[in-house]
Amino acid sequence: MAFQALADPSRRAMVERLVQGPASVSELAKPLAMSLPGVMQHLAVLEASGLVVTEKIGRTRTCRLEPKVLTRAEQWIADRRALWERRFDRLAQYLDETKDE
Repeated sequence: MAFQALADPSRRAMVERLVQGPASVSELAKPLAMSLPGVMQHLAVLEASGLVVTEKIGRTRTCRLEPKVLTRAEQWIADRRALWERRFDRLAQYLDETKDE
């Protein structure tokens, strides 16, 4: 799932860069302190999760984000947040009702 792919700070940095638009593998590798094969391994994880799509044109591999996967992850988080907010609201209401007991 997308969350496991985003667990690594290097992969999060790549995704942050791709938010600005498509980038080549070498552009993604520039700010990272790792080898090009290391960058490719991280990209493979992002691709397997569906977060990133790569396309090879000539000698250049270009990467771009897949927004549908990010939207699904965002919706999952929003659903969990709403659930916990309702639970905390019920707890607060219960504590208000029983505080004099």
